[in-house]
Amino acid sequence: MTAEDSYSRLDDDDYPAYTMGRAAEMLGTTQGFLRAVGEARLITPLRSEGGHRRYSRYQLRIAARARELVNQGTPIEAACRIIILEDQLEEAQRINAEYRRGL
Repeated sequence: MTAEDSYSRLDDDDYPAYTMGRAAEMLGTTQGFLRAVGEARLITPLRSEGGHRRYSRYQLRIAARARELVNQGTPIEAACRIIILEDQLEEAQRINAEYRRGL
């Protein structure tokens, strides 16, 4: 992989560009919080060859939403479930809209 390829991947929302420490810093949270949302299966970070967790921008947005709910007093497990349900609802609405366009 060339340096140019590496730089172009940074524009990819799914590219795991951030270490756990950097991700926690960017979100203003702890590494323990990131581990907890991983254990709740809200996000599954990729692992480097050395086994270190790596996060994408997309995953950081999801973790930020969880942090927002937790800051409002929602238990972390409930926050993760809410986000999963929100995602499922959005997908169902998208499918319904496609179906209606097909009629």
